[in-house]
Amino acid sequence: NGTKKFWDFMRTHDSVSILIFNTSRQCFVVVKQFRPAVYMCEVEKHRPQVFQNQDKEGFSHLEDPLPAAVGVTYELCAGIVDKPDLSLEEIACGEVLEECGYHVPVTDMKRITSYRSGVGVTGSRQTLFYVEVTDQMRTGEGGGQPEEGELIEVVEIPLEDSMKFAFDETLPKTMGVIFSFMWFQNNIAPKLPKK
Repeated sequence: NGTKKFWDFMRTHDSVSILIFNTSRQCFVVVKQFRPAVYMCEVEKHRPQVFQNQDKEGFSHLEDPLPAAVGVTYELCAGIVDKPDLSLEEIACGEVLEECGYHVPVTDMKRITSYRSGVGVTGSRQTLFYVEVTDQMRTGEGGGQPEEGELIEVVEIPLEDSMKFAFDETLPKTMGVIFSFMWFQNNIAPKLPKK
């Protein structure tokens, strides 16, 4: 409408995320990891004085740190799109192996949708996939790439507990977890064999 606006933004990679469902044990496979930005939001909330009169150089250490656990979130397996010679499906398969330890054929990866994430700051595109795995497809422990600073814990959420988990605000999680669990309930759960 002709209004001038100044806005900070960051250019980031697009990404993929994967809803993993283990059919052997009827559970979702998600990851749990420490996120510095989440941690600092908690620091600001519980120790607002830390952010007062701080310059960029002086903000290197906290006198009274919160436990690292306050910066841990539950997330879908995910990764950035930074290999131009690979398809999104191939990148997604690589992330499933790297983070969760499952070897998945590219043809098993089903695209759900894509959307913009971080619209206030980055506006990057994330593509969400769905894949089913079995215990026999697990070829490693997962856990990410320690040499890249990743420390990822693989977590299983039983199907019967998934919606309670999705809406439990005491368990910090991304919107992708909530959305994908709801997508599963609407699109996959009705086709599962009844117990």
